[in-house]
Amino acid sequence: MWLSNGEKQLLHNELIVYDVNVKRVAKVCHFFRQYLNWIQNSVFEGDLTESELMKIKTKLVKLLNLDEDSVIVYKVRSKKEIKREQIGQSKVTLSNIL
Repeated sequence: MWLSNGEKQLLHNELIVYDVNVKRVAKVCHFFRQYLNWIQNSVFEGDLTESELMKIKTKLVKLLNLDEDSVIVYKVRSKKEIKREQIGQSKVTLSNIL
């Protein structure tokens, strides 16, 4: 991705899982769908720049109750380093972000 000043910003593959109070599940799910691909309940993955990830983290603090909710971000250094294996029925087909 290119920035307005002509610098190139690297994309990093991210895997994000969350466990939030049922009152916030729909809001958090909708929020992540703006940036990532929904894989299954409470799991998203996709490519993000560092600035996009920081933006997500900043907005998450406002959405979550930090005393009740949890979000884990796994940074995948290279898609070559991770092998994805599906067992059972896939919830969705991987596609571009909405």
